[in-house]
Amino acid sequence: MGLTPVPDGHLATIVTTLEMLQRPRPAPMPPSELRLVRWEQPTLARYRALFARIGAPWLWYSRLVMADDLLAAIIHDPGISIYAAVDRAGIEVGFLELDHRHANTCELSYFGLIPERIGRGDGRWLMANALMLGWTREVKRMWVHSCTLDHHRALDFYRRSGFVAFRRTMETFPDPRLSGILPPETAPQIPLLDPARRR
Repeated sequence: MGLTPVPDGHLATIVTTLEMLQRPRPAPMPPSELRLVRWEQPTLARYRALFARIGAPWLWYSRLVMADDLLAAIIHDPGISIYAAVDRAGIEVGFLELDHRHANTCELSYFGLIPERIGRGDGRWLMANALMLGWTREVKRMWVHSCTLDHHRALDFYRRSGFVAFRRTMETFPDPRLSGILPPETAPQIPLLDPARRR
């Protein structure tokens, strides 16, 4: 057993991939005051703003730096469905993104709530909607991935929702707080190791 060094200025995370091979049995929709709104052809700015609000605490940044034409090709593809979870005041507090671009498969690409809504039961409601919308008649497999930078209960939540882990990989990437993609105070639960301060 040994330790693998992580390059200066980088982060490392263990990614667990999970799948569901059977449509869940029908069940009552969990209660929530939120409502789900389909986003048809969202602007890149609107999409990135919600992506950052929900994902920044867990250092999501890939869609923030993706070239505009590449991002537009994804989120405007007819095989991609994006939904915002909206509160009573009309504020977007969560979202889910479903990818049906591959035959018989649905990837739950992104799923999340702002930190203030976590632990209030809204996640179960949002997942129930994700499963209902993801499992079309043609789908035979639904899958998702989570990593060790996500909320500490995320992996267990996916498993309790019916997903089964089948693969584990390691990912390293430059810390987005050092490049200015995200502010340095983002995700304080993940130590920011700035190589410049050690010189």
